Amino acid sequence: MRGRSRFLTLWLVAGFVFFYGPIASMIVFSFNASRLATVWGGFSTKWYAALWGNRQVMDAALLSLQIAAISATVATALGTMAGIALARLGRFRGRLLLAGMVTAPLVMPEVITGLSLLLLFVALEDTFSWPSGRGALTITIAHVTFCMAYVAVVVQSRLADMDASIEEAAADLGSRPWQVMVDITLPLLAPAMVSGWLLSFTLSLDDLVIATFTSGPGANTLPMLIFSKVRLGLTPDINALATIIILVVAGFVIASAVILNRRDARKARDSRRAAAGGGAA
Repeated sequence: MRGRSRFLTLWLVAGFVFFYGPIASMIVFSFNASRLATVWGGFSTKWYAALWGNRQVMDAALLSLQIAAISATVATALGTMAGIALARLGRFRGRLLLAGMVTAPLVMPEVITGLSLLLLFVALEDTFSWPSGRGALTITIAHVTFCMAYVAVVVQSRLADMDASIEEAAADLGSRPWQVMVDITLPLLAPAMVSGWLLSFTLSLDDLVIATFTSGPGANTLPMLIFSKVRLGLTPDINALATIIILVVAGFVIASAVILNRRDARKARDSRRAAAGGGAA
């Protein structure tokens, strides 16, 4: 058993090194004084200052954040409605079509999705003169198209595990359907909606293939800019930008973990107090 434990520990360490070793290397080389991203030339923080003055990278990062925020918000609204329809409306006309439309972006290759959206935008522009050219608007519409599928799946799964008797009890007590939705369903769905929003934001911020098909001149997202720089040679300012993103994400993860741990500790403390009070009574 001891040899097996060592073997499993070794594989666990090797897995962590395989996944996080490149990230650690990138963080280290973000403080590289050399212009070559893979050749160490001494410790320096000049690339963080150079990143702030690189308007091309900053504009691409700002555009990616704007598109991701808008896409995630719209996708959360539409995906929530689709998930509620699939989980609560039973068998209605067009349900199979809606389920297929929700599932298709999850299993369809991104190249096919991007090409089909490109042909759609070209046909719309030729027929209705809208959208006038491809740019941030077309990228946002494309991201909403596939992000809402993930939100719908998350919301539908949450509703499948949620006890419908609570909504039925509220309806029996005289609440109108919209009151049940606002006062009961949506608050219970809030964690799933937040998870769907975060997932959509991440997918939109990380997307390269679909954005490449649906973008136009002057609308370069951060993944597109980084991919274009790969062919010419990356500079340490890209490593600096990636390091900042990693630190921000890690900060949010740590903060959320602390909040959840405090909430769980408070619930456990309240439960012990309630049990102690019941025993005393």
